[in-house]
Parts: sequence; C-alpha cells; structure tokens
Amino acid sequence: MEISKRSLSAFFAVLLTLYLAPVNAGEFSAILNGKSHHFDSTYDWNENNFGVGLEYEFDSRPDSAWKKIAMASGFRDSNDSMAYLAGGGLHRRLFETERMAGFHVYAGLNAFLMTRDDVNQGKPFAGVLPSLSFGNDHVGINLTYLPKKAVEQSTGSRMVDPTLSGILFMQLKLNMDLLLP
Repeated sequence: MEISKRSLSAFFAVLLTLYLAPVNAGEFSAILNGKSHHFDSTYDWNENNFGVGLEYEFDSRPDSAWKKIAMASGFRDSNDSMAYLAGGGLHRRLFETERMAGFHVYAGLNAFLMTRDDVNQGKPFAGVLPSLSFGNDHVGINLTYLPKKAVEQSTGSRMVDPTLSGILFMQLKLNMDLLLP
C-alpha cells in the first residue's frame, strides 16, 4: 500500500508542476467522485463512492477532434475501502457548441493504474475503460462503465456477486477557474 500512496503523491506533484508552469495552456478540473450503480446486483455494494481528484486536459489544436487528459483520484470503492488511481485518457469530440457556455460531449478510453486493498494485496494493477463526458466550460459529468468481464480480468478476482452485469461510475467535474481566484 505504501508504494501506491507514493506513486499517487508523485502523480499529483507532476500535475501541480504542470499547473504552475507559465507555458501551461491546458485546463485543470477538480473531480468529485460520487455515485456508482451496480447493474443486476443481488449483493449490497457501496454505491456512494465519495472522494476527490484532479483532471488535467492538455491544450489541443483548435481543429482537432481529440483531447488528451491526465487524472488522479482517491475514492471509496464498492467494498467501502479507499481506492486510488492515476492515468490518462484519449477522448474524441462527439458534439460541441458555443451555446450553453461551450456544451460538449466526448467519448473515449481511460488507461490507469489503480490500487485496492482487496486486489493484488494493495499493489497497483492496470486497467482500460470506456468513458463518456459531457458538460460545458465550467461543469461536467464523467461516466465510466465497467463490464463484468473487465472486473474479472483487471482484478484477477472472482466475482462475489455472480448476478452483477456491470458497474457505472459517475463523477462531477468542476473547472478550477470556478474554484480559484
């Protein structure tokens, strides 16, 4: 567990350095982890996945339909234990308008390293999951879907609840411009 906390601290330090660099043209957002939904579950999972994190969107060319992100987060997992992740994503613009403060919809993949007490003795494991985000220049929602097969493959563990068909995670994303002077 000590390795994962050090890795997460180092990742936050890198993100902070990027934010403080004068040539930085990307955007930082605060992430508030909140809810999950365990589809078709007969087990009593924790669905209040409270926690915080950061997301950095790298500056991209104005004519590009792609955005790259870096992220780090800590939250209460489905077993009500702390989990930590750090990684990055590549998302494609599906819809964007100047109206409604820049409303947009992006879909893509997030690759990450994650630690959980109940997986791999708390050592980091890798994962890649689909993601959908929508919102505007100030606030947004990130959705990530974890199919049952991904749970079994990424964690190397057998499902406690064989009726579970997948998990949907939801996060609130707040642009740091709203939070900082």
